[in-house]
Amino acid sequence: MKLVYFAWVRERVGLPEEVVDLPAEVRTVADLVEWLRARGENYVHAFENPAIVRAALDRVHVKPTASLAGVKEAAFFPPMTGG
Repeated sequence: MKLVYFAWVRERVGLPEEVVDLPAEVRTVADLVEWLRARGENYVHAFENPAIVRAALDRVHVKPTASLAGVKEAAFFPPMTGG
């Protein structure tokens, strides 16, 4: 699966994107975030408050409970403000 990071999530992870092979037990966005956090301090820092980091699967905004089944790309970004 391709993972893409935006704004300060990218800065904290230290990569704009990466391709990963997920273990079978990673089934939801929330599972993916926990798996990423276990990969190192940079991910812990990026996802220190997972409730505020937004996710999109194949360019569709989703909730943490969304399934990763059949997904090709997951993107993570901070909350956005508008005006």
